[in-house]
Amino acid sequence: METKSTKKRIAIVGGGPSGLFVYKRLVESGSNDFEITVLERKAQLGSGMPYSSEGSNTEHITNVSDNEVPQIVSTMSEWIYTAPAQLLQKFNIKPDQFNEYKVVPRLLFGSYLAAQFEILLEAGKKAGITTTVHFESTVSDINYDFKNETVRVETLNSNHQEFDYVIICTGHNWPIRYEGKVQGYYDAPYPPQKLAKHFDHPIAIKGSSLTAIDAIRTLARNNGSFSKDSEENLNFKLNPESSNFKMIMHSRSGMLPAVRFHLEDSHLSNDSLLTKEEIDLHRNNNDGFLSLDFIFEKDFKEIFREKDPEFYQRIKDFSIEDFVADMMELRERLDPFQLLKAEYVQAEKSIKRQESIYWKEMLAVLSFAMNHPAKYFSAEDMQRLQKVLMPLISIVIAFVPQKSCEELLALHQAGVLDLVSVGDDSTVEPQNGGGVLYNFTDNDKNEQSVFYKTFVDCVGQPHLSYHDFPFKSLLTQKAISPARLKFKSKESGLNAYIKNSEAIQKDENGDYFLNVSGIAINDNFQIMDQYGAFNKNVYIMAVPYIGGLNPDYSGLDFCEAASLRIVKDILKDW
Repeated sequence: METKSTKKRIAIVGGGPSGLFVYKRLVESGSNDFEITVLERKAQLGSGMPYSSEGSNTEHITNVSDNEVPQIVSTMSEWIYTAPAQLLQKFNIKPDQFNEYKVVPRLLFGSYLAAQFEILLEAGKKAGITTTVHFESTVSDINYDFKNETVRVETLNSNHQEFDYVIICTGHNWPIRYEGKVQGYYDAPYPPQKLAKHFDHPIAIKGSSLTAIDAIRTLARNNGSFSKDSEENLNFKLNPESSNFKMIMHSRSGMLPAVRFHLEDSHLSNDSLLTKEEIDLHRNNNDGFLSLDFIFEKDFKEIFREKDPEFYQRIKDFSIEDFVADMMELRERLDPFQLLKAEYVQAEKSIKRQESIYWKEMLAVLSFAMNHPAKYFSAEDMQRLQKVLMPLISIVIAFVPQKSCEELLALHQAGVLDLVSVGDDSTVEPQNGGGVLYNFTDNDKNEQSVFYKTFVDCVGQPHLSYHDFPFKSLLTQKAISPARLKFKSKESGLNAYIKNSEAIQKDENGDYFLNVSGIAINDNFQIMDQYGAFNKNVYIMAVPYIGGLNPDYSGLDFCEAASLRIVKDILKDW
């Protein structure tokens, strides 16, 4: 008697951009020997947190343009002709004037992603793939059945479902620590509607990242207005009821992020990058470690030899430390707003002439290229990466859109926006009666303790710890483990252990390990248990929980690359 094979059951937990790319890979795989269930916390697929009302108001814009978005189904410039008229009217978009090289409102982009998901659902149906979508369905726990090698997913409404594979795509998460308990304290500027009100006093903003710019754009609009003069310069004027309103960014580096420019390769790829085989060969000759200096040499410096010989001659003998010092020198010397103005002019030329600022583009490529193999860095190299290179990378590849830049300059010119350098040892003390004390040492080495009635934490998505992992059964079962990296030198490990025993672990062999944020994963984004074995049924691309071994993630480019590895691995034996 012929028996019918049972289709594999695949759950995608989270239907934002990560879930969208996973679903796309499955639909386009050429196989339909599976059923897909999408569990989405909100009422819409595709947009996730950044491109929905949870992360955006109408004033918020993307820092990527249509030509920089990885291929989904249709491009945004194609979709815009089919978009609802009411939506286009809301954002004053005329399809025949749409420019694929310009940034767009984030909420509009969210609608585009939602539409792409709908097209893929139709394509899945035509391909014979059964897809079930559960909206407003929050996953409360995930449990692994070791005996049957299946995964049980629980939702808040007490539904339990069993799957053969689960891909965790839960996206951004800002834990609430003081918000709601301390008046005037905001753990994050999201959802932005909570900042859309009048404030007649100075506001402390922690950080100067894109997250800070989101908060600034919302706060500014609710306490004043922008207008252009006869020479098309942008100006800002406070509302009478907000006459004492001011925003002060507190930046550890004392710097603003760099301005968006024209990218020669809009998808963070390069034919000259190291291959997997070259990385494997290097690791085989280096005790299993990937050297940060090797990847900096091959995936950054060498690429300039042909592309920009003049720049190559300038940096060819530089170490990472030399390079960062050289690139930071100008940033440290100039007033941050003066530098922002100069970079704005440079970026305008770059976009107008469609010429890249090549070293900045290659720094973005380097960051993306080393993200995935970073789990093979030694602890020493990870410390160097975090301390030396990432501060430069995080500033340069923020790609602040021109419109945001114009607003920052107008606000500063109006005396409404300032930036203070606070150093690494600054602290924020929530006060019982509301507000915070911001403690820091200023540029003149004077210790400051400033009271602010309102405080907004804008450091961006935090890298969350192993203990923050939301699906507690996997912790209890020891199916996940804390991320850590081994010290190449026992002597270095011992010295680090003496300085900070909480951040360093020593095993029974006398080896030392650096604890990094999040959980351990392998190359295919599968979770790793506490005995070092990977789980063949559970995958994770929720970036807040894998940041220790994936120190940088580049939005949609990360979604595209990670989803390819995951789906390839799921389907490899079918």
